[in-house]
Amino acid sequence: MNLDRAIFAFAGVMILVSLALGHYVSPYWLLLTAFVGLNLLQSAFTGFCPAAMILGKFGVKAGCAFK
Repeated sequence: MNLDRAIFAFAGVMILVSLALGHYVSPYWLLLTAFVGLNLLQSAFTGFCPAAMILGKFGVKAGCAFK
């Protein structure tokens, strides 16, 4: 798995988890969904993604989008 797919998988998991927490625990968990979405949007324009930097340090190979 390269870095791009790892980022997409991580973002998808975070969105699904925050939606479940927002439904079952508290609606404030939906703010995490908004944060993940905004982070994906800004990384599309800037190429900067903190999660990509962290996963890169763990040895995940770079892909096309995040290096």
